[in-house]
Amino acid sequence: MPIEPPPTPWLFPDFTEPDQDAACPDDLVARGADLAPGTLLAAYRSGLFPMPDGGPGTTWWSPVHRGVLPLRRLRISRSLAKSCRRLEVRVDTAFDAVVAGCADPSRHGGWIDDRIAAAYSELHRLGWAHSVETWRDGQLVGGLYGVAVGGLFAGESMFHRAADASKVALVGLVDLLCDEHADARLLDVQWRTDHLASLGVVEVPRAAYVRALRSALELPLPAAWR
Repeated sequence: MPIEPPPTPWLFPDFTEPDQDAACPDDLVARGADLAPGTLLAAYRSGLFPMPDGGPGTTWWSPVHRGVLPLRRLRISRSLAKSCRRLEVRVDTAFDAVVAGCADPSRHGGWIDDRIAAAYSELHRLGWAHSVETWRDGQLVGGLYGVAVGGLFAGESMFHRAADASKVALVGLVDLLCDEHADARLLDVQWRTDHLASLGVVEVPRAAYVRALRSALELPLPAAWR
């Protein structure tokens, strides 16, 4: 079971309050604080996540239109199904290597710096952050990582070095989450993109996301992470 870290001294916007959503009309909702485990968990429990924007201090985001993947709506094309048969899926066997793959500076739009990598490595050590990896012939070829709190899995980033390798990791993640609580679990992907939409990701308003989050946090972790 995950180890609960010391609580954070920082306060985040509370989007369960009726006026808070209107008070934060943009995706960027806060700046500052730290990346201690307790701070990160408090942020996820409030519907926020960190992502550097090139400016000073840590920036915290809660998209007005949140990307989520309803587990029953995952779309697996014929070509992806073939890739699933060709690649091996593992869980939590190469967390730091997955983060390093996601942080590859040659990738367009890379945002994972050393501070982020170290913070999530510590969160993984405590049992909150997890990787789902794809392997071929003993080589890591793709994967994703994120944070699991109750029935929430907050996806942070994914990468691939072989065709469909990150998509296969997503299929593996959905398999892990599809238990008797699947309809109430929340798979957060931050923002909807055309690529993610092709896999079944939809947008929900921030207020609806926070309502779903409140319920999801009451659920037990998936069996793989208990």
